Amino acid sequence: MNWGAVIVAAGRGTRFGRPKQLIEIAGRPMLAWSFETFAAMPEVGAIVVVTEREWLDAVSDVTSALAAQCEFAVVSGGATRQASVRCGLDALPELYDAVLVHDGARPLVRADDVRAGMREVRTGRAAVLAAPVVDTIKVVDPQTMLVQRTLDRGTLWAAQTPQFAMRAELVRAHNAASASALEATDDVALLEAVGIEVAIVPASVENFKVTHPGDVARAQVLLGASLK
Repeated sequence: MNWGAVIVAAGRGTRFGRPKQLIEIAGRPMLAWSFETFAAMPEVGAIVVVTEREWLDAVSDVTSALAAQCEFAVVSGGATRQASVRCGLDALPELYDAVLVHDGARPLVRADDVRAGMREVRTGRAAVLAAPVVDTIKVVDPQTMLVQRTLDRGTLWAAQTPQFAMRAELVRAHNAASASALEATDDVALLEAVGIEVAIVPASVENFKVTHPGDVARAQVLLGASLK
């Protein structure tokens, strides 16, 4: 397979007061960490970064110094994450028949985990990095805030990124979602909706998403230690 990567680095970073993808962690913009991981993998031939229109130049400056031997492009995204992923797929050169989609707010992704996800992919089968749920999950009525039932956490996994698929199947899933007005928070949900089976690939515990300011400090410690 010829692998391409789409990194979604859009969003305005309202919790941080500036674009989250450009926040400095361990001396580098957060986006640089995952971009470099993919760029250093011989399996990945092209990377498309999707970001806000006003940050195209800043993101290009970050990625151009790290692209190594792979092709890369920086494009503007859409109004939703789903729309932004589609922008990235459209910008990926046609020769790449398999694709991984990653959230630029997960800077600690490991190449070994990426390769494990890649190995699961074939026609009719996609994959996602994930972690088993450790908390007890309650289904709650949003109006009354009363518990309706408790789920068996033994069957629950928290989806992460990258998410991996054959490129044609992911495009088909996005087309079907657009036609039916289906909005999902990740790509494998769209793949599930068109009948593609999705394999869970256990991820390293460090592959967390930087969502709150406290997560920056955690990532700073872990990435700083990796440089020593």
